[in-house]
Amino acid sequence: MFIKNLNKFLKSLIISPLVLPTLSVSNLPQAGFDEYKKDIPHGECKEVEYFSSTTGVNRKAMVYTPPGYSANNKYNVLYLFHGIGGDHLEWLNCGDVVNIFDNLYAENKIEPMIIVMPNGRAMKDDRAIGDVFAKDKVEAFDNFQNDLFDNLIPFIESNYSVLTHRDNRAIAGESMGGGQALNFGLKYLEHFAYIGSFSPAPNTNPPHILFANKEKILSDLKVLWISCGDKDELLNISEGVHEYCVQENIPHTWYLNSGKHDFVFWKDCLYKFLQEIFKPAKKE
Repeated sequence: MFIKNLNKFLKSLIISPLVLPTLSVSNLPQAGFDEYKKDIPHGECKEVEYFSSTTGVNRKAMVYTPPGYSANNKYNVLYLFHGIGGDHLEWLNCGDVVNIFDNLYAENKIEPMIIVMPNGRAMKDDRAIGDVFAKDKVEAFDNFQNDLFDNLIPFIESNYSVLTHRDNRAIAGESMGGGQALNFGLKYLEHFAYIGSFSPAPNTNPPHILFANKEKILSDLKVLWISCGDKDELLNISEGVHEYCVQENIPHTWYLNSGKHDFVFWKDCLYKFLQEIFKPAKKE
């Protein structure tokens, strides 16, 4: 039974805040968080091409490197996924990601990281054309897990100065990409310590499958961030995951705010999620 009253849920958190999940409710990002500012250092976002043994063809991704990127340093990596109608350019064209990244760096609100935005539709013709809901195109989103681990991650780690431990790798996405983030992140905990799912789509596995390895999730996962807009037609998907976490005492951040299934809400999610990952361990 889905949550019908937010106050009822808030009361449930009071029982044991050290065990139960956290609830994140905050205002919208500060004005101009996604706007270009000329008087700050800027990172670089470029298109790269790599060979995919999964599809048998070359594939493309966008890679953002932060201001002052240097091969003399090692960087965390966030893999950021798009929705069913997008491709590797969607976050760049619709999400103002470069501005968001640059502004957060300038305000010293995030840790140094590289952001990789791939095409999550792993098939020979991976363009978002025709019927994007066709069976083969939907299945290609699941097939992307093979391309991700066999080709894309090795390519990034061979061509960029990045840290390779799971504690230095995050996965996130919106809509169909939000489902991928949950499906892949929770399945391959040896690769990811941070997971962000923004308005996950129906490709999301059922909670009993997502959290099949509960003990490992509890011991290894550093951030599980689930969010959705209150006017999103797919709200039941994220609510189902959230409620399962509450029932099973799986720590996570649940972010519900005014919003629809669009980039207005997803930019807000990204802005907040970026500030939660790769935080250095607190000293005792």
